[in-house]
Amino acid sequence: MNLSDLARSLGSTRAFARVGRAASRLDRRIQRATDGRWSVLGRARLPQLVLTTTGRRTGEPRDAVLLYGRDGTAWVVLASNWGQGHDPAWALNLLAEPHASVTVGGVTTRVVARPASDDERVRLLPRMREIWPGYEAYAERAGRSLPLFVLEPRLDPRS
Repeated sequence: MNLSDLARSLGSTRAFARVGRAASRLDRRIQRATDGRWSVLGRARLPQLVLTTTGRRTGEPRDAVLLYGRDGTAWVVLASNWGQGHDPAWALNLLAEPHASVTVGGVTTRVVARPASDDERVRLLPRMREIWPGYEAYAERAGRSLPLFVLEPRLDPRS
């Protein structure tokens, strides 16, 4: 069992979520410094991206390291907030300003975010739970529907 598999198996526990929240701050720095090639877990084997949003209160860039799935050319992210009862700041930022950027493996792409439609949720949630089985426990613990976002590449670089 590698480190990524161990993380997946422990990911749904409350203790892992507490450690994960703290480690995510460090992970943002590591991901940025290594162009996404390394993470807190070592060589990134889980599909991770750095999402850069615009802070809804400050107008400043805000980074979040997230697990992702793919749907064609789009990235898919789930706003679990480690099972807390409220949505993460990055999700609220996307709702206020959907223009953002995604960095994967050192390549940055401008995106526009939108909440997944009901049909997309039905199709994409099982994929996201394959990537990170803890999402199911997070939703149950949070007592809320976890927002699912589709991040589509912006075709017009001026937008």
